[in-house]
Amino acid sequence: CTMLYELRTYVIPAGRMDDILERFRTVTFRLFEKYDMEVVGFWTTDNPDEHYALVYLMRYPDHEAMERSWAAFRADPEWLAARERTEARGPIVDEVVSQNLIPTSFSPMQ
Repeated sequence: CTMLYELRTYVIPAGRMDDILERFRTVTFRLFEKYDMEVVGFWTTDNPDEHYALVYLMRYPDHEAMERSWAAFRADPEWLAARERTEARGPIVDEVVSQNLIPTSFSPMQ
């Protein structure tokens, strides 16, 4: 069974990185666990041209599991309330870039 990985890059508005990191730390990460969304890792970038990027990698058994998990997450009342609360002073994400990655036969991560 080949796992599906999702690479997500968030472009964060100037001055809002602490806000997005706090939301992941206190709400989002726990909700990911609730909906069986496996987090492989989280990173920020050290490239000055991408100073406001947050990047993370998720793993799912297949595309259908990914779709189900995201649909449940996006409808969760706690998530909706947290998003409204944390974005009261404006958006904390300017853009989301999502790429689905399929491991090659020789990839150490399958």
